[in-house]
Amino acid sequence: MKAKVKELTARSNGLGYEQLKLKLKQFITGWINYFKLVDMKKLLKGTDERLRRKLRMYIWKQWKRVRTRYRMLRKLDFDHSTAFKFACTRKGYWRIANSLFLSISVTNARLKQAGNMFFMDYFKTALA
Repeated sequence: MKAKVKELTARSNGLGYEQLKLKLKQFITGWINYFKLVDMKKLLKGTDERLRRKLRMYIWKQWKRVRTRYRMLRKLDFDHSTAFKFACTRKGYWRIANSLFLSISVTNARLKQAGNMFFMDYFKTALA
């Protein structure tokens, strides 16, 4: 499962964001429906954390230029100096995806609102 999620969310997979969401939704739905009788909450929680970080990395990579990053961070309610400081960072995509400022700006609720599906959420609905 982890290998398949890693393959789907690879930075260089060539999928657009909408196709990525669709493929993840299909994989999560099928996987949970097959294994829903197994007690796997700890595994799903860890996988969801990694998946959220991968999605944040994917979004940060889409905002390639400093100008785009600055504009998007301003839309997400950062002040000028903070948005400019984080937009100009030279850290790598994976490291930024785990940073506090990106977790605050691209929250779990915003990821869900964008149409992303996560293992634990679907697992809870499948058992109900």
